[in-house]
Amino acid sequence: MDYVSALLPPVVMAVFFIGVIRVIVKTQGGANKAKEDAAVDAAIARAEGARQSSATSTKTDV
Repeated sequence: MDYVSALLPPVVMAVFFIGVIRVIVKTQGGANKAKEDAAVDAAIARAEGARQSSATSTKTDV
């Protein structure tokens, strides 16, 4: 019976891991892909805009 208690945690972890990977793969693309891509593009644009504005403000301070 010790072998069952020794193997149970890795088997449970493997099942949960496979479930997480399946959810990740299934949620890629589809109807939400355009919305997710737009959100990422907007975040990148904000980061680049903030970086450019800080670069221009340091140039004018000097």
